[in-house]
Parts: sequence; structure tokens; C-alpha cells
Amino acid sequence: MTDVGRHPRIKVYTLSEVAEVKGQVGNFDVRIVKKARFVKEDECTACGECSRVCPVVRPDEFNVGLSSRRAIFIPFPQAVPSSYILNMHECLGHNPSVCAKCFDACEKGCIDFHMSDEEFIENVGSIVVATGMEPYDPTELDEYGYTRFDNVLTSLEFERLVNAGGPSKGELIRPTDGKRPKTVGFIQCVGSRSSLKGASYCSNICCMNTVKSTLVLKEHYSDIEIKVFYIDIRAFGKGFEDLFIRSRKLGTHYIRGLPGTVDELDDKSLRVVVENTATEKIEFHDLDMLVLAVGLKPASSTQKIQEMLGLQLTSDGFFLEAHPKLQPVDAATRGVFYAGCAEGPKDIKESVTQASAAAARAIRLMHKGEITAEPITSFVIEDHCKACGKCAEVCPYNAITVNVKKKTPAVVNTAACAGCGTCAAECRFGAIVMNHFTDEQILVQVDALLEDDPEEKILTFACNWCSYAGADYAGVSRIQYPSNVRLIRTMCSGRVDERFIWESFLKRAPVVLVSGCHIGDCHYIDANHWTVKRINKVRKKMDKIGIRPERLRLEWISAAEGIRFAEIMYEMEQLRKTVSDQEIKETVKILKKQKGLL
Repeated sequence: MTDVGRHPRIKVYTLSEVAEVKGQVGNFDVRIVKKARFVKEDECTACGECSRVCPVVRPDEFNVGLSSRRAIFIPFPQAVPSSYILNMHECLGHNPSVCAKCFDACEKGCIDFHMSDEEFIENVGSIVVATGMEPYDPTELDEYGYTRFDNVLTSLEFERLVNAGGPSKGELIRPTDGKRPKTVGFIQCVGSRSSLKGASYCSNICCMNTVKSTLVLKEHYSDIEIKVFYIDIRAFGKGFEDLFIRSRKLGTHYIRGLPGTVDELDDKSLRVVVENTATEKIEFHDLDMLVLAVGLKPASSTQKIQEMLGLQLTSDGFFLEAHPKLQPVDAATRGVFYAGCAEGPKDIKESVTQASAAAARAIRLMHKGEITAEPITSFVIEDHCKACGKCAEVCPYNAITVNVKKKTPAVVNTAACAGCGTCAAECRFGAIVMNHFTDEQILVQVDALLEDDPEEKILTFACNWCSYAGADYAGVSRIQYPSNVRLIRTMCSGRVDERFIWESFLKRAPVVLVSGCHIGDCHYIDANHWTVKRINKVRKKMDKIGIRPERLRLEWISAAEGIRFAEIMYEMEQLRKTVSDQEIKETVKILKKQKGLL
């Protein structure tokens, strides 16, 4: 942190928050509000005289309330800048003239009670979101007695307690009597892997954090008795299993089962009742101190940042990456990247690795000094646009803006557009054109592929990144599949317009297959969700007008599923054989009658 503060090309805004972000990749305007610290940070020498005379005492947030601080304080050791902060909300009477002892004690004259918040506008090319996470608050899990018993601590409170710079100078003591505990228990998965309270996901770090804590305790106090209550130990990192084995060899007792109740005895020790699933017996354990290994949850600022940058969230509330394998640190909004626990729970090693990847992605994007846009983007024909707003609704990149109230035509931000084509497929007025994958270009392919013997063909619309690549993989792997398959490549299954399907059947196609990336694995975030809705709508129309819905099929095929591609094509061939010439003629007759309505 000190190196960052001293770096000539890094500008650090402390006690600040991002209020607004405008623009696009390569040209973001970020409005930053810097809160008043009421101390001139450039002049403060951190002598501490102001804090010594301050009469206001408050719990120290850095030490999780285990120690106290003054109303004027340094947030944590080695903070950048090394300057005190005055919390005006805690200053006596909310009026400095009532006290002003810190002002009188400061010989440098660094304290300024009239300081106000400042605003800055920074123009940046890319943004790295590293908002971190927050520990789970175990208050709602009161069966463990966190709110009732002083000797029940969270893992974060325990960390500060055994830290050399903590409130007890690294000495393990019980909060109730200040004595060293002889028996310490750890309860795993507090706030994690639960569908009732807390989160359903695994918080990743809890198991190994507990294993590390047991090793620290055993190294300092070899006679201490440690008991760990767990569901299972997830030691999947490099060298983690060795640490777990080492912990057990040092005498840590691992008990498979989570406690049902925790009671306090007369001497303030704790009695834990647990069903040991290994022995299938109910056990009672007396402990001097109990530590709750709390899980991680998204930072409280996540929702605000998500709305500000137009990002996506997972069902767990963390930020969603553009693609889990191809773009693991990229956001849906181009030019925005993720680092650390903003994207999901992870340990220090994983956070550092992801931060390096995010920095490399940002450098790769910006090192030329200009941003190059992909040619496969959409544009709006203003005369055709009705300003309905549907295109902006379906765009997974928030690249389209439209004022529905004022009925102004939609505008596509070319730098943000990734070229999935979902907007063009959803536009009912033909106002959006996708470069290199226009309606005319795709319909010409339909005509060409169905020009000769159309009733013998299997017409397939395949997305570029998965299904088309899956077909290619089947070919290079010499996997046999019917030779009458005809592929039309689109960048995404979301590009497949209703019109393409109706025209295919009108040109005597017996069956039509639309294929794309698996749900949750789409190269364009969630564009294939709109494919599902569109295909279901077409099937309902087919059923209504008397065409067999089974003749239109939707399948998900990844780039590595060459065998699955072949299997589906054999299934499509069997389906094609069930479609008679008479049924095809009847379909064409129906569609010609319905052509103006579809």
C-alpha cells in the first residue's frame, strides 16, 4: 500500500466513493466524491497529539470492536496517507467549538473544521472493479450464542485477537476474564452452504483459515486443546491438504458434525452439543472459547456499482464475468474488469492472480492508445425506429440507449456493442441492421441451401462460438453424422430471427434446428435466454396455425461436444424422415396464407 501511495503514476483517492460513471471503453468519465477528513493530509505528521487529548471514545472498526479509538484517529496501521481523520459525526456535540481540544493540541495547524467534500472528474480508459467482500454477520444464527455469550467470537475477531498488532498484542485471551483458554472450538460453514440462513454457496476460504488458525495456536500453545466441528474439509488448493494433515498430527480434533446448541456454564465456559456423524452419537464438549468460521458475502456497494456500470450479478449477488472460461476477468461492459472477491469468494493467492490478469487485460486494451472496435456491430435505421425500447432491453452489454418517452430513435454505442445480433432479431420494425450478418445475407443462404431437394435437408442455425465450433470439432475428429446437414453460421443463437425460421419452412425445409451455447455459458452473457423465449413463441404460433412444433428444435452444443453434435444430427435425420411431402406442401400453403400475420 505504501508503494502504491508513492508511485508517481498512481493517483490514490482515499475516503472517497465513485458517484457516477459515464462514457464507454477508452473514454470513461468517473465522478469521484472525496469526503472531508477535516485534517490536512499533506501537512499532518501523524504525531498523535490530537488523538491523545480527544475525549470521545468509540469502538475501533479495524479491531472489530475489541479495542477503542478516538474521534480523531488513523484508520489502521500503515494507512495511506499516513494522516489522521476526524469523524465529525462523533465530534462532541457535532459542533467543534464545544471541544476543539485536538485543534489546540496540533502545533502544525493541520485541523480544519471548515473543510468540505470535494468532487473530481477522472477520464480513464478502463475500470477494474475490486470492491472486495464483507464477512457474514452471524447474529441471525443465535443458536451459537454469538449475541448472548462473550466468549463466542467470529473468525475475523479471532484473527485480530491473535495478531501481534491486535488489541491483546498477539496473546490469546478470553474476552470475559482475560485468561488464556485451555480449550478452543471452531464451527465451520457459519453463513455458508445453508439454504435457510446465510448463503447456499461455499465461501472458499473458511476451511483453510481454520486450519491455519489451529496451526498458529498449536505453535504458540502446544498444550491447548482444539476441536473443529465441520461438514467436510475442502482443502483443494496447492499444499492445502498437507496443512490439514499437519494440523491433525499436531493434535487438533476434527469432529464431523455441526453443533445443534451452545449453552453457557457458570464459569462462562461453553457447552456444545453435537451429533458426530462419524460415530453416530450425540456428544457434549466443554470449551473455554468458541470461534465461528463465518463465510463471505458481496460488498454492500455491489448493487450501486452494478447499476452504475451496467454489470450483471450472479444469483449469489457477486459480479458475473463475461465468460467463465474465455473471459474470466472481463465484465459484460467492455473496458470493465474484475479482481478479487468482487467476482466471487477467493483466497489471497487467487485474488492476486485475478488482479494480475485484470491488469494485463486492461494493458492489452489500452497500450496502443486507441480502441479498435469489432466490425460485427449493429446500427439503427432511424427512419424505421419507433423508439419502443425493446432493443435496449435485450442488449446484454447495455450498448443501446433509447428515450421511450420522447420517442427519439435508438442509438448504438459501437465501442460497447459486441455483435451478438439479439437486438436485430427482436426488432419488429426492421430498424436494426447487424453488419456482416444482415437479414438479407442470412436469407440468401437459406435460399441457396434449400434450392435443390430441400425436403432432404436438415437446416441448422449454429452459433459461431459453440455450436459451429462443435460441428467443426466433429469433422476434424472424423465423427460420422448425416451428410444432408446444412449449417448457417450466426455469431449467436440470439441472432436467429423468427423470419429466418418462417422463410426456411416456406422454402420447403422439413426440419429446422437452432443451436447455441449452453445456458450460463453464452459468449454474449445471457443472449441465449432470448433465444429460448423466441423459439417458444414460434412453436406456439406453429401449433396454433397447424404446423407440427416438433419440426423446430432448439439444442445447446458446446465447442467440445462433437459427439453430441453428431448424435443430435442423427436425431434430426430421424425426425426429418417422419415429415412427408404432403406435410411440407401443407406447411407452405399455410405460411403463404399467414405471411402477412407472422
